[in-house]
Amino acid sequence: MTPFFSRPLLGLSAGLLLMGCGSTALVSTPIANIDTTPLKISDLTDAQKKNWGHLDLVADTIPGMSVDKAYAEIIKNKKGETVIVAVLDSGMDLDHEDLKDVLWTNRGEKAGDGIDNDKNGYIDDIHGYNFLGESYNEQLEATRIVKLKLGDASLQAKAKAKVDSEYAKAGQQKQQYEQIYQAVKNADDAVKKELGKETYTKKDLAAIEPKDEAMQQNIGILTQMLTYEDSIPEVLEQIEGGIKYFSDQLNYNYNVDFNGREVVGDDPYDITDLGYGNGNPKNRVEDESHGTHVAGIIAAKRNNGKGANGVANNVAIMSIRAVPNGDEYDKDIALGIRYAVDNGAKVINGSFGKGFSPKAEWVYDAIKYAADNDVLFVHAAGNEGADLDDPANPNFPNDQVDNGPEIADNVLTVGALSSKYGSEMLASFSNYGAVNVDVFAPGDEIYSTMPDNSYDFQGGTSMAAPAVAGVAALIRSYYPKLTASQVKHIIMESGLAPRVKVILGGDAAKTASLDKVSTSGKIVNAYNALIMADNVAKGKIKL
Repeated sequence: MTPFFSRPLLGLSAGLLLMGCGSTALVSTPIANIDTTPLKISDLTDAQKKNWGHLDLVADTIPGMSVDKAYAEIIKNKKGETVIVAVLDSGMDLDHEDLKDVLWTNRGEKAGDGIDNDKNGYIDDIHGYNFLGESYNEQLEATRIVKLKLGDASLQAKAKAKVDSEYAKAGQQKQQYEQIYQAVKNADDAVKKELGKETYTKKDLAAIEPKDEAMQQNIGILTQMLTYEDSIPEVLEQIEGGIKYFSDQLNYNYNVDFNGREVVGDDPYDITDLGYGNGNPKNRVEDESHGTHVAGIIAAKRNNGKGANGVANNVAIMSIRAVPNGDEYDKDIALGIRYAVDNGAKVINGSFGKGFSPKAEWVYDAIKYAADNDVLFVHAAGNEGADLDDPANPNFPNDQVDNGPEIADNVLTVGALSSKYGSEMLASFSNYGAVNVDVFAPGDEIYSTMPDNSYDFQGGTSMAAPAVAGVAALIRSYYPKLTASQVKHIIMESGLAPRVKVILGGDAAKTASLDKVSTSGKIVNAYNALIMADNVAKGKIKL
């Protein structure tokens, strides 16, 4: 559903409340050594936390993509071509200090004159286009199916069951989070009073000798909460995020009476109703951070002394605002893909998805159009911790129907890794599937750009997809004659293939090796990908 980032502390349960009240050789199989080598560190340093996705599995025993190694040993003095990467997402902070120098600019358009100067069908599209107009909060597609009676009776019944169930669940979860918030806040206030100071450490908390059962309970609650974050203010912020998440579900996502599209003015189920939206894809509200974070993972200006390094240099980011706080419309995604293709993008990142897609054929046609024009589409696998090969767990858009043959050879579907090598390497939220997921890449707790020149960690397959889009952009920059299909297969075939069995969906009873839960069985490796790209470009390797 909608942008794929992991939800704040959503593993939290009411139970917590009750407890207290250079080388050019392809590194293809160093796995024998990795699987038997103890980790060098138990916890990542601050620098590693902010950059773990760029580290090297062999050298660091962290399942990064060897990006830093690729720059140090392969790219270093090479000059590549600029590659346009479209970020099909929520709005983006176009003025961010780490992104403003890497934005795509439409030279054929004159800003603010209200004229389609370059005759591409879009007015004032200087850095991309905004298909959402001034809307942001939205229903999920299931809710729209119920409200508008879309599709046949079977689809409507399935959608209604989903909406009814999830609406009730959201109400319960919101209430639990509110109870937990109040319990933590009360405990925090009591401990502050006991200690006589506004801030305290874990050591301070442990040193308190409780004089009564209430204080013992307060200490228990706060001690448990500090296993989630380093400070109670951070815990409270996360719980507030959970309350907002479930409030949004109740107020917008599963609310059949809500109409977020009304302000846009088009018919979102009529692909011929064009001319809507505007040329300003900037984020509209403070919480609209997803597109900014995704863009930074791909191309935040490298080595400029600012907060984060993107995977790719030589990139121009095209911002296409098409993903709201709810499910994206098939129409917006289809037109967004076509806009990206028609305006020069060579890679499109799609960190979104949903379980219902009443006009999926529009998106399939757009993906085929991208394939016909040699454009790679990188898509997030989703965050339900589910097997996408099971027909009960659809994730649109995809590149095949009913686990059948691919409709086009230009789609890469990406699952997410965590930073801990071994059985917990597959992020607990990441979807998987031998047919439906191609590769895995770093996606848990990724540090990147946020609106208003800030930086923060977010996790989800939303973060794994742009990491791979960045690798694709590197390949297309330094080996521009390679096709989208070749780039896709280079990324899939050049990755590392650990033999270790990983836990699926956070359930320790379910394990499998990566080759059983993805098409390639690989984790993406930029270093290897560039070496293989060089060999393919020179005709030494045939895919």
